[in-house]
Amino acid sequence: MATGMEWIALTFCAVVLAVHLTSAGLAIWRVRRSRDVASSAQDLSSAQDWPAVSIIRPVCGLDPLDEMTLRSTFELAHRTTELLFCAARANDDAVPLVRRLIAEHPHIRARLLIGDDGATANPKLNNIIKGWDAAQAAWVVIADSNVLMPSDYIAQLFGALRDDTGLVCSPPIGSQPEGFWAEVECAFLNTYQARFQLAADTCGFGFAQGKSMLWPKPVLNAAGGIRALGIEIAEDAAATKVVRQHGLRVRLVDRPFEQPLGVRNCRQIIDRQVRWARLRRATFQFCYLPEVLAGSLPVLASAALAAPAIGLDGAEACALLGVVWYGAEFALAKSAGWHVSTLSPLAWVARDVALPVIWLKGWTGDGFTWRGNDMTVAEPAAETRV
Repeated sequence: MATGMEWIALTFCAVVLAVHLTSAGLAIWRVRRSRDVASSAQDLSSAQDWPAVSIIRPVCGLDPLDEMTLRSTFELAHRTTELLFCAARANDDAVPLVRRLIAEHPHIRARLLIGDDGATANPKLNNIIKGWDAAQAAWVVIADSNVLMPSDYIAQLFGALRDDTGLVCSPPIGSQPEGFWAEVECAFLNTYQARFQLAADTCGFGFAQGKSMLWPKPVLNAAGGIRALGIEIAEDAAATKVVRQHGLRVRLVDRPFEQPLGVRNCRQIIDRQVRWARLRRATFQFCYLPEVLAGSLPVLASAALAAPAIGLDGAEACALLGVVWYGAEFALAKSAGWHVSTLSPLAWVARDVALPVIWLKGWTGDGFTWRGNDMTVAEPAAETRV
């Protein structure tokens, strides 16, 4: 006869598995729906019927794949665009590349803006401010330098707009990984983080992410302009709060945009995930609390404990659950056309082993380094320097 502990474990296992499968199902529905959006985007592309857009791309340092991603900005189907590249310093390693790309595309309205505003505790935001102030269009895209823009990038962003939308975003989708640790980063970005973000947005709880953001300029200006995003150490967390305070929604595109990864190492992956964990803990603490249950380890442990209640031994229950759990991730990746390889199952397991450690490190420290800048979530983010 099953014990009370076994039934508790079985209930926990069923609830967590249901959340996992539901989030995967919602994300699959979203990416399948994107076929209709792609068709509409193609119609819009042929009509050249977009409003004017200013695209701001901050650069800080030079990564191996930056030429590919920055060049994609010049290859958009949208022809009523101005491109504003922002660097904090004239001697930044990315500046020569940006200047060369601008020179190679004289028919594109593009400028490089150099200078550091210093208005907030966020160096990335400080770099963006001059671009926002210079942007001439009523619609402004802010996109990280490592985002690969498809030719219909603008159409996909506009395709997510509804009457209640204050901001359109896209989580990054890892692509072109080289080596096992880049595969692990894909495991974090794609079937874990993007899955939850797409599922939450489908349920009406979209969160901003700073990789790609389409702003109606009047919405942010009504909140105090781009400097208003300095209320939090993370500009995307601030963007979520600003939009919601105005009674509007953050929405995500149905087909998130790629971030080519290339080579990664273990330290890079863990440091980046710990940085994001500390930012989430500082800005949305109640949402961060249950993240410790999001990976497979807690549910596998509960399955092993509950196994006698359903007539299985622990190993059989864990094997069965593992197939269902990771099968859902595989189905999502295949449906979305995201990267999958023979290393993916091992990368998913490695990610889930790391998740509790990253969650704990998110609680036990405040500092992190972003592109050579030492930062802390404990610093009063709204404080400005005069």
